[in-house]
Amino acid sequence: MTTPDSLPVVTIYTDGGCRGNPGPGGWGALLESGDHRKELKGAEHDTTNNRMELTAAIRALGVLKRECRVALWTDSEYLRKGITEWIHGWIKRGWKTAAKQPVKNADLWRELYAQTQRHQIEWNWVKGHSGHPGNEAADRLVNEAIDDLLSGA
Repeated sequence: MTTPDSLPVVTIYTDGGCRGNPGPGGWGALLESGDHRKELKGAEHDTTNNRMELTAAIRALGVLKRECRVALWTDSEYLRKGITEWIHGWIKRGWKTAAKQPVKNADLWRELYAQTQRHQIEWNWVKGHSGHPGNEAADRLVNEAIDDLLSGA
């Protein structure tokens, strides 16, 4: 049986953003575990900031090959509160908000929720653009991804 103390520990920093909202957007993630460091990034032509924030977390968790203890850092309260507070009500209400409206980005929320079932995750918020090295690295990846997309690279 796997005990929490025997699980690999991974720290993840995620970010997402757009140039225009909606508009061309990118996501980035930095994963660190011991001496290992991995950077991930991607972009889409027509998306939103929130979709990119969610995508960053989904893609980062998706590369983990086995159950891990994860400290995930985001500058998005939408992501952090959505996955720690709001999602339970959405699921109970059949992916409707408290106002009985469809949950925005439900496709990504479902995918993220599935990823969270594989790991023990501590969700943390960090103020964006405040000089935090992990957050700054994730932001750099977002901008590289958007630049690559727009340049056709």
